[in-house]
Amino acid sequence: MRFTKWDYIAFPFLAAAGIGVFYGAIRLVGYFGLGVLGLVIVFITVRMDLEKDGPSGVHPSVLAEQFKARDRMSRAEKAGLFAEQRTRLQPQFVALVVGTGFIILGFGMHFLL
Repeated sequence: MRFTKWDYIAFPFLAAAGIGVFYGAIRLVGYFGLGVLGLVIVFITVRMDLEKDGPSGVHPSVLAEQFKARDRMSRAEKAGLFAEQRTRLQPQFVALVVGTGFIILGFGMHFLL
């Protein structure tokens, strides 16, 4: 994942917004609530990562048909699918890091204080 010039420009603003959200969450729900919020964020992110190839929990024949259809795709269609999945990786990674940080800080500070 390469950073573009817009990522470097947007980072200070996003960091300030993240600090504001963190402070507001602590004031609103406390440290334990921040840990629970982090758990929710991580759960959603992991679920999205697990379902990147299609919904889970469906009948195996549906998944088999999906994989057969993917095998019949042309190289351009496979490249398009791969590019689409790659565009989702960076926001998912950021959400995973933010959620993990909320869990560590929230539950850590809750149990320390």
